[in-house]
Parts: sequence; structure tokens; C-alpha cells
Amino acid sequence: MATGVKVPEVNLVVLAGRLTRDPDVRYLPSGKPVARVPLASNSRFFNKTTNEWQEEATFVDVSVWGDAAERVKDRLKKGSPVLVEGRLKFRQWEAKDGTKRSALEVSARRLQFLEAFHGSQGSPSSAASEEAAAAAGSDAPPTFGAAESEEATSDLEGVAL
Repeated sequence: MATGVKVPEVNLVVLAGRLTRDPDVRYLPSGKPVARVPLASNSRFFNKTTNEWQEEATFVDVSVWGDAAERVKDRLKKGSPVLVEGRLKFRQWEAKDGTKRSALEVSARRLQFLEAFHGSQGSPSSAASEEAAAAAGSDAPPTFGAAESEEATSDLEGVAL
């Protein structure tokens, strides 16, 4: 192995899929909300043995932090389509029964709703009005920087989602 060679370290995950359950929002001891968003992402491939197209589902837990967690709780439900950009995060904690647990999840940096939001009046908003609201800063799709998710991750140590 050559020394002095710098290997780029990239930890980037982009997924599109649908929620398998309603988001679960919990609050850290600091009061910061974190939402657990279970996502199913399907892939299609051609099986040469059977000569047929097949689908394979991959199930991934996504964590969403801060104000974005509150918006996720209010606007998404089981079956909602989303696009997630984030990074892989390995968590370890001790369960109430004393056993050690671990999980590999995606810590979201950006989460894009892929379906029109049904506001309090129950009428769907158009994609254009959704974008206008985002530009105005109200009801913007949950997007937050890595610094906030890093800070929240340190608060999460020992907290089971």
C-alpha cells in the first residue's frame, strides 16, 4: 500500500422511496426533536435466470433533526414519497434491558417532499405554490446543514430511536 496517497472520503447517500410507517418524533434531553423516518426504496433488475424483471425493496431508517423533524411529523405519513440526501451513520446504544444495540441509518441533510402538501383546509397545494412558500421561507421543505445534524448526533448518544 502506497503511503502519502490521499484517498477521498465520501459519505453521501441519496434515496427516493416511500415511508413504511408514520414518522416517529422523539425529543432529546436538550429538547431538540429528532424524527425517525422508515423508508422503502425499490430497485428493478433483470433476472437472466427467469428472464423477467424483478423488484427488490431496501428498507432504511432515516433520522431527521431539529425543525425539519417537526415538519416531517406534520406533513408526512405512511406511503408518502420523499427524496433524501444524507450520510450513513452508525449508532450504538444500550437498551433498557442492558443489551448493546447498534444500527446503520441515514442521517438526513436534505429531505424533499415529493407530493403536494394538504394544508389545514384539506386542499392540495400545487408544486408552484410549494416552491413559492419555500422561497418565502414559510413551510419550506426540511433542509438543514451538516453542522446541525452533527450537533444533534452528539446529543443522541445513548438514546434509542
